[in-house]
Amino acid sequence: MNKLRFDILTLFPAMLKAVLSESIPRIAEEKGAVEYHLHNFRDNAEGVHQAVDDRPYGGGAGMVLKPEPIFKTIRQVVPLAEASPHMVLLTPQGRVFNQAVAQELASKPRILMLCGRYEGFDERIRQGFEWDEISIGDYVLSGGELPALVITDSIVRLLPGVLGDDASSEEDSFGTGLHDGQAARLLEYPHYTRPVEFEGMRVPEVLQSGHHGEIAKWRLEQARKRTEERRPDLLGG
Repeated sequence: MNKLRFDILTLFPAMLKAVLSESIPRIAEEKGAVEYHLHNFRDNAEGVHQAVDDRPYGGGAGMVLKPEPIFKTIRQVVPLAEASPHMVLLTPQGRVFNQAVAQELASKPRILMLCGRYEGFDERIRQGFEWDEISIGDYVLSGGELPALVITDSIVRLLPGVLGDDASSEEDSFGTGLHDGQAARLLEYPHYTRPVEFEGMRVPEVLQSGHHGEIAKWRLEQARKRTEERRPDLLGG
């Protein structure tokens, strides 16, 4: 099995470690599908206080991440493995992350992600390397750690052998289905488990029938209906 290596540059490695050591990310690591390496770029900051940020030239609110510790950390991390990393800069200015991007990144042998903090990056960090700039949405967060975790979790569950049933990832919301004969991304169909009846609400009879063809047909119909009602933009047109 090819192992996907993550190198994540962050000021808060414990924050990432807490999540990556649980659930699917942990299972992926135990199965040998991935390995996680967390690098605190404050370790490469100079001075008694190891400052990683400073006031912006030209004035303005907030602090800006300095280039020196980040450049030094990247240059230390890149040679740590044979494969060249696909370098991801987590920024609200990047392309919006979705399932197609997750599938694209899951094919990479190595991913390096830089988690920002404060008001932003010194522009020379952006200029100094060939980045794939990615955003997880149009809202403001305190830093790049949560986006890094979102992206990592989305990727690792796509890797072969990580989920107990590889079909699980294919059937998730935003997987590919057919709509009017054309490929489309569909939201996931409704799920039910025991009991058959709860507070007057029953499991649909077709799901109890054991007829796999009819169940598959019902699930596709429900996925299409849910997508049309909630996210018609996914159907194209």
